[in-house]
Amino acid sequence: MNDSYAIVSGATGDMPQSVIEEYGIHVIPMSVRVGELDYLYHPDEKELSCKDFYTKISAGEESVTSQITPIVFKEIFEAYLKQGKDILYIAFSSGLSGTYNSACLIAEDLREQYPERRIECIDSLCASIGEGYLVYLAGKLRKEGKSFDEVTTFVKENRTNVCHWFSVDDLLHLKRGGRLSGFEAAVGTALKIKPVLSVDREGKLTVVAKVRGTKKGMEYLKERLINDGIDTANQTVMIGHADVPEIAEQLKEQLLDEGLVKDVIISNVGPIIGSHVGSGMFALVFLGENYKF
Repeated sequence: MNDSYAIVSGATGDMPQSVIEEYGIHVIPMSVRVGELDYLYHPDEKELSCKDFYTKISAGEESVTSQITPIVFKEIFEAYLKQGKDILYIAFSSGLSGTYNSACLIAEDLREQYPERRIECIDSLCASIGEGYLVYLAGKLRKEGKSFDEVTTFVKENRTNVCHWFSVDDLLHLKRGGRLSGFEAAVGTALKIKPVLSVDREGKLTVVAKVRGTKKGMEYLKERLINDGIDTANQTVMIGHADVPEIAEQLKEQLLDEGLVKDVIISNVGPIIGSHVGSGMFALVFLGENYKF
């Protein structure tokens, strides 16, 4: 492990705690209000579990999330700088949030105070487990002893090669976020149509296809892996799910049984992203030739 620098990201990345611990990644917890209560969501779920969160929103409680504040960025970054460490911060897509810009402003101030240290803020152009997957790959390289420059270059060169595919079940949340009209959400719910979303090269979430039923959604994600993936038989890919572990496990078994991938990491989609997609979402992320749309 190259301990001369820290890799930092946010709870939007939806990485499993096991990955965070194995690769020494600093994940900044994020605020979410569910009903009348405020929580700080940590990947180890010590304040709010994913199960409890989805139970609450399925019962009708509304949830609202908040970005990481400049004060929090300053505290975390400065703690590492005082230890004599450089910082590689991999941010949630700027196409979906202002978090990246906030981090850049703080980093600029701190560079003046710590001119001997390096702070690199990278816009991942990724969302949810897409962001987490990119951070995971960076963590693997750091564990192998790669330098700050080598990992930074890798992240910049590969962020647009992260292929995101999300099948969404709760159309009401997409309606609230402006991704579907009220009519589309009503008709889709009645016909059991599931939108499939991806993230474009500007890091923005886009509805790419609509399929009927969970089985068709899984088939579509597999097709994208086959069509767009590069050397996936030697890849560890990531599957995320919003309170549907059985679907994630089934998709994992299919990918492995069919020899499509080397290994699979399954992760919960936490309350920060879950507030915008609702329960029932499942996703597949891998490296490949990003879909053109």
